[in-house]
Amino acid sequence: MTDDLRDLLRSTFRWTDLGPGTDYMVSDRSGWWRDPRILNGLGPALAGLFQAERPTVVVSPEVTGFMVGPLVARALGVGFVEAYRAGARRAIAEPMIWADVPADHRGETQRLGIRRNLVGDSDRALVVDDWAATGAQARGVRDLLGAAYVGTAVIVDECPPEISAELAIRSLLTGTDLDP
Repeated sequence: MTDDLRDLLRSTFRWTDLGPGTDYMVSDRSGWWRDPRILNGLGPALAGLFQAERPTVVVSPEVTGFMVGPLVARALGVGFVEAYRAGARRAIAEPMIWADVPADHRGETQRLGIRRNLVGDSDRALVVDDWAATGAQARGVRDLLGAAYVGTAVIVDECPPEISAELAIRSLLTGTDLDP
């Protein structure tokens, strides 16, 4: 990963203030998706974090993971599998395996599922997402994948160090890289 990509990620990211009466800032990552240099560099940069582990498949949770995951899969020369949120759409008409996701950064719990036939016993699955705040989604997908799980690659990791270590989360940036 180049320092140029890190600089681009920082320069196109914004925190949005919700206004008086709140101390909560909302992340605006839309600049990342608008800049073709970032889109061109993200896949190889995130793939490079786990190149030595030789993943055979990338698995990503809805929603933003569906954008970032295929970029990494393409860079690795492997396939991509979607991890769907339960209740987000009509039921998928194929056998699924599901895992409960612990409360996320908003305090919400969810269920994530993948098509049972798309990740096999011999796979080495890399989870890819844009942001890890608590590790909840990475933990949920890890539970789905079992021994196939090799780690999680994210653009930004804000997890406490012990959570990042437990879940083998590697990132291009940390939360402090984007402090307002």
